[in-house]
Amino acid sequence: MIPNFLPLGMIGTTEIIVILAVIILLFGGRKIPELMRGLGTGIKEFKKATKDDGAAPDENQREAQ
Repeated sequence: MIPNFLPLGMIGTTEIIVILAVIILLFGGRKIPELMRGLGTGIKEFKKATKDDGAAPDENQREAQ
């Protein structure tokens, strides 16, 4: 039986601090900016790819007309 005082699915300040501390211990202070830069580049490429895929059907329709 699950106790009522245990809030499942809720992340508090303490949990966020612990997660950040573990990330810093695993990767070190020097690697984190590189990781974030790579993540940002990946997000940009993903947005560009989804934007290009959305434009492709419109171009095909224009060529057909």
